[in-house]
Amino acid sequence: MRNINRVVLHCTATQPSATVQSILNYWKNVKKWKSVGYHWIIEPCGNATCLSPIQDVTNGARGFNSDSLHVSYIGGVDEDNNPKDTRTQEQKDKTLFLLKGFRSQFKDIEITGHRDLKGVNKACPSFDVKEWLKHVKL
Repeated sequence: MRNINRVVLHCTATQPSATVQSILNYWKNVKKWKSVGYHWIIEPCGNATCLSPIQDVTNGARGFNSDSLHVSYIGGVDEDNNPKDTRTQEQKDKTLFLLKGFRSQFKDIEITGHRDLKGVNKACPSFDVKEWLKHVKL
C-alpha cells in the first residue's frame, strides 16, 4: 500500500450535465492519459463511481499524485464556463461520506482543494474546502 497523506477535492470544470463516460473519454482521447484523473467521481444525483483503486496513482494534480487520493464532483462551472460551486446536496453528502471513510482509514489525512495546493493556479473545486470542512464539522 502506498503512503497516502491527503485527499484532494476537485470539480470536473464541466457542466453538471456531463457524464462520467464523457469525462473518461476526454482523458483518454484528448489528454491521452493512461490512467484516470480521480479515484472517485460524484454525479449530481449523488452516485459515486470508483474510477481507480486507492492504491493506484491517478492524474489529479501534477506533483501531488503519488501520495494523494482524488475525489471530484461533476460540475464546477456556470453556463459561461466560469468557476461556480454547482454541487448538489447529494454531491455534498456523498463527498462527506467518502471523506469520513478516508479519515477512519487514514487517521491524519489532510483534506484540501486542488486550488489550495502549492503552485496551483486554478479555481478547482470552485468552493472553499477549508470553510466547507468547518461547516460540516470534519
